[in-house]
Amino acid sequence: MASNGDNTSAKPPPEPSPLRKAKFFQANMRILVTGGAGFIGSHLVDRLMQNEKNEVIVVDNYFTGSKDNLKQWFGHPRFELIRHDVTEPLLIEVDQIYHLACPASPIFYKYNPVKTIKTNVIGTLNMLGLAKRVGARILLTSTSEVYGDPLVHPQDESYWGNVNPIGVRSCYDEGKRVAETLMFDYHRQHGIEIRIARIFNTYGPRMNIDDGRVVSNFIAQAIRDEPLTVQLPGTQTRSFCYVSDMVDGLIRLMEGDNTGPINIGNPGEFTMLELAETVKELINPEVQIITVENTPDDPRQRKPDITKAKTLLGWEPTIKLRDGIPLMEDDFRSRLGISRKN
Repeated sequence: MASNGDNTSAKPPPEPSPLRKAKFFQANMRILVTGGAGFIGSHLVDRLMQNEKNEVIVVDNYFTGSKDNLKQWFGHPRFELIRHDVTEPLLIEVDQIYHLACPASPIFYKYNPVKTIKTNVIGTLNMLGLAKRVGARILLTSTSEVYGDPLVHPQDESYWGNVNPIGVRSCYDEGKRVAETLMFDYHRQHGIEIRIARIFNTYGPRMNIDDGRVVSNFIAQAIRDEPLTVQLPGTQTRSFCYVSDMVDGLIRLMEGDNTGPINIGNPGEFTMLELAETVKELINPEVQIITVENTPDDPRQRKPDITKAKTLLGWEPTIKLRDGIPLMEDDFRSRLGISRKN
């Protein structure tokens, strides 16, 4: 076979199970979720496990994820949990790979920037090598951060972005941009079936309470009677998608016929001051709102154009911020052990 990227004469890899098309007993769909002990990953696992034809294998190194998020599935015959770091190769037979593994909050990805870029680059290479070896379809959760501090608003998938390559957030932003490049190169050169989701801010139960992301910060502060700290100027915007909507979008993308990239997020846009006011109103009207200094390279605006998701996947978010925040509050209260005041 010529090595010039022409894969017309390549023989397809064998299916992950010799029983995939057996006459009497057809093997289940084997689905690998990297980062499956994390916030979005564990919700994705919950949804995938609802289908009795799915076997779910989770790989996680627990850098930011937690076994607690998956405890309801321990001992289930269709569930398997492997402690493994995706920067090391993995030999396993699967049909689909949801590749979510990567610290996704600034506090975590800046804590060890070299580890973050290794996860994005070497981790994605390893998962693509696995997909190539077993003929699996692979979905990468990329990020709205590939757009950097955008000069167009809202951001659609054709926008190339405005990213600082040498900033403190670059390990994440540029790491995900390289991961997307790798996905498309494996697709073009080896015929791998790829899917890329660019996910925007997501919130919901099981977020790390101290992960430095704005929704979890505000909710935790409001529950603890601490002032809500809004980073200056307070007019910067974000768009927040509830986690169940996000999982629905990811599964639709995986099951559909489009490689992406496709933006998955909620186009409802809020300034940080508006978000703080909403959290204050819904959780703790007594609490103060104060302003603090901002972090470098903080994007001023974030709002997805989800035209592609609507037309190609038939997906759009259904849960409004005002309805999602109380669901997250219940989860945070039970984890912090702080009950509501009467």
